[in-house]
Amino acid sequence: QVQLVESGGGSVQAGDSLRLSCAASGRAFFYAMGWFRQAPGKERELVARMRWANGETYYVDSVKDRFSISRANGKNTVYLQMNSLKPEDTAVYYCAAQQVGSTQYNAWGQGTQVTVSS
Repeated sequence: QVQLVESGGGSVQAGDSLRLSCAASGRAFFYAMGWFRQAPGKERELVARMRWANGETYYVDSVKDRFSISRANGKNTVYLQMNSLKPEDTAVYYCAAQQVGSTQYNAWGQGTQVTVSS
């Protein structure tokens, strides 16, 4: 069974940067890995995603040009570099993985809190 372990959240000031990491344990082949976030009172949203086969990325409009998703070479590890953070980026961030053969994200991390104060 695949387990995803996240790290790197915290409390920062607006304009600061944070880097989230997510490492997958267990033998698995991924179609994609991504980062979701959920703010209080809001629905969970996909923030960024990377397809493993070709490195294709997706970003929600609100984070384009500020966030960057990347992976460690040869490892099932994904990062989210978050620059120019804004208070509206405050949320619990979840790492997720879509395994090959699955039509949806079927492995989730425990979540890490990111708090951005103005």
